[in-house]
Amino acid sequence: MKKFLFVLAAMLTIGFSAKADHDQVVTFNQLPATAQAMLKQHFAGKIPLVVTMDWDDYTIMYETGEKVEFDKQGNWKELDCRASMVPQELIPEQIKAHVRATFPGTTILKLDRNRRGYEIKLNNGLDIEYNRNFQVVEIDD
Repeated sequence: MKKFLFVLAAMLTIGFSAKADHDQVVTFNQLPATAQAMLKQHFAGKIPLVVTMDWDDYTIMYETGEKVEFDKQGNWKELDCRASMVPQELIPEQIKAHVRATFPGTTILKLDRNRRGYEIKLNNGLDIEYNRNFQVVEIDD
């Protein structure tokens, strides 16, 4: 098991290095306080595998496969929980209500937030994009 985790860690580290030449590895304590508080609350007990900083964001990759991105102020931009599901407290109520009503029994594995709105990925493979007023803009399978 230790060998598997070591190989996984090495592959992820190489992947992050190849992602962008400007990424640099930092410590958890170098994250903005807002980001640290959110991670301690919603990802408690999970062990960060690597924390990187780029010119415009921070990325945290966990041993369990979750990835969280923050902007420079510590506001989350992307929650990718492909091995589990996005913490319910972080999903806007309008999106939760829409998913419950339209796609019962599904879970949200990924949640992106940007200036145009939100994008989610469900465990059934659907990608749904919402505008800032939480109206569905696009559904992709």
